[in-house]
Amino acid sequence: MAKEQSFDVVSTVDLQEVDNAVQQAKKEVSQRYDLKDSGASVALDKQAKTITVAAPADFVAGQVVDIVQSKLVKRGVDLGSVKFGASENASGGTVRRVGTIVEGIDRDTAGAINKDVKAQKFKVKVAIEGDKLRVSSPSRDALQEVISFLKGQDYGQPLQYTNYR
Repeated sequence: MAKEQSFDVVSTVDLQEVDNAVQQAKKEVSQRYDLKDSGASVALDKQAKTITVAAPADFVAGQVVDIVQSKLVKRGVDLGSVKFGASENASGGTVRRVGTIVEGIDRDTAGAINKDVKAQKFKVKVAIEGDKLRVSSPSRDALQEVISFLKGQDYGQPLQYTNYR
């Protein structure tokens, strides 16, 4: 019998690149003429995996979020991995927007990926292992077909394909 080939479907974010992007955004906010003395700020909490934007008005918060997103793109971080929520009122009449960094594949998304792969009738086995999926098959061609199929789908977060063996 042929040896089993496999790969993992994961969703990871390089937190160092996110940190670098936030630092660049802080620098731009402090130097840009229209935002310099506005009181806008950007903060990254690595433990909670959140980016917090504080600003005096909703419009300014939107501008700062745009700056953060442009820096994330330049650093190679997929925008689907950071989900910014709606503006919420903070103390002193300011506005706060919190962006959550999405890492790992949750149970619902993993189930949807598993269901979609099985619906395509690929000759592969899909196993959900915590926050990743392991796809295995004796045929490398079947694995390549699954990767190309998954790249064409949208699950609301970026997917990477690792441990291909």
